[in-house]
Amino acid sequence: MVQVAVAQFAPGQDKAENRRSVAELTARAAADGARVVLFPEYTMFTAPRTDHRYVEAAEPLDGPFLTDAADTARREGVYLVLGVNESEGEGATRFTNTLVALSPEGERIALYRKIHLYDAFGVKESDVVAPGPIEAPETFTVDDVVFGLQTCYDLRFPEVTRRIADAGAHVVLLAAQWVPGPLKEDHWRTLARARAIENTVYVAAAGQAAPTGAGNSMVVDPMGTALAALGEQTFEVASTRVSAARVEAVRVTNPALSLRRFGVTSQGED
Repeated sequence: MVQVAVAQFAPGQDKAENRRSVAELTARAAADGARVVLFPEYTMFTAPRTDHRYVEAAEPLDGPFLTDAADTARREGVYLVLGVNESEGEGATRFTNTLVALSPEGERIALYRKIHLYDAFGVKESDVVAPGPIEAPETFTVDDVVFGLQTCYDLRFPEVTRRIADAGAHVVLLAAQWVPGPLKEDHWRTLARARAIENTVYVAAAGQAAPTGAGNSMVVDPMGTALAALGEQTFEVASTRVSAARVEAVRVTNPALSLRRFGVTSQGED
């Protein structure tokens, strides 16, 4: 079994302050026994609107923000997963919304660049965000538990999570800035539970707190039960244990993956 924590806070435009928040919340989670700590989307930098400020704040993956996060992972001895604004280089007009997994040694062991951009509910993320490439899902393993990565708006596209389950993940680590709005909290909880149930996997979902996000971070088990959850808390962690054995047991009871009649391909694939 592996203890997983979701961290919930509201990142701002001060990257140094965001780094300090990551260090403090990671220390809390590690003190509670967590070995994997998940932070929200845009942990590095968040502004009231997704605009040119995100491009200007973006850094390469070897920049100061992830360098500091790697130090935190080493200091606390945890796997640390967090969302960053990845620079596309000098003069770029867009950045990449990237979720990075760091090992307890501070090494990058997996990453995911957001595929589906949030051009919905009055927001147009694609103005400044470049979509990630469609590649085989990257995973990492802690003991015998396999973890996969996913970001925010992708939650509304069930085939994204299905591909991660097909890649062998027992736990989907979902980082989000789930923007508040009409029925948005209900959508968040419903979709996270649905993705867990239909794929018989755990979904660990870390969302930004108000005012930038709808909160409600949680860890859902393969039968759709929330094992740990945060409501409106603005600076908190919640943790629970996950296991490959639980996933396998649920798949005996609910063999939905083995009984399905259709696969998943991307647009343009044969």
